Amino acid sequence: MADECFGHPRLAAIYDPLDPDRGDLDAYVRMAEEFGASRVLDIGCGTGVFALLLADRGIEVVGVDPARASLDVARTKPGSERVRWIRGDATALPPLRVDLATMTANVAQAIVDPQTWRRTLRGAYEALRPGGHLVFETRDPAGRAWEEWTREISHRVTEIPGVGSVETWVQLVEVGWPLVTFRRTYVFATDGQVLTSDSTLRFREREEVEEDLAAHGYVVEEVRDAPDRPGREFVFLARRP
Repeated sequence: MADECFGHPRLAAIYDPLDPDRGDLDAYVRMAEEFGASRVLDIGCGTGVFALLLADRGIEVVGVDPARASLDVARTKPGSERVRWIRGDATALPPLRVDLATMTANVAQAIVDPQTWRRTLRGAYEALRPGGHLVFETRDPAGRAWEEWTREISHRVTEIPGVGSVETWVQLVEVGWPLVTFRRTYVFATDGQVLTSDSTLRFREREEVEEDLAAHGYVVEEVRDAPDRPGREFVFLARRP
């Protein structure tokens, strides 16, 4: 099940305007170039921002996501016909042979169920060609990111063309380690509608992730820092032998 912020049509439609700075994707574009990837699987592609960045560079992209509303947004964007969009997840993919599989932003942490996480790693492995890479990020638990998930810190009002003013904030709901749940609230000025979306993330230690990858046949080549959030995240580069 996708969170409401991805699965509700009204919220999916404003996802990009509420988060217009996607500089976090620059590092992934550079890694696609670094690995010489010509075929990429974008797991949890959402509204297709990263998939389309790659497609614009002539890369063959498969974008997979469980949220129909997000994929509907992706399909309306210029160049969307160059991407193969699949509604679903990495646990049940069609036969693929890609050079690179990615999980950007919160995708890896949003897979909270241990069995689903293992099946996702297995699915990505099977989609990779020998020598292909899986790259994803996850927050370092030591950074205690959830302490900043408060209304006081996150509250803002965004003017969105064609939509009007939208008031948003994030509020921590529960820390039940290693799971952390928070709620996004959206208030639409045009009609006063209030929508909420609850999300749960799983925080994994670096050693835990490395062990999971090794158990599924990957070779962990490197764990990098996130250039846009130094000291706060782990970026895993794992190779299928």
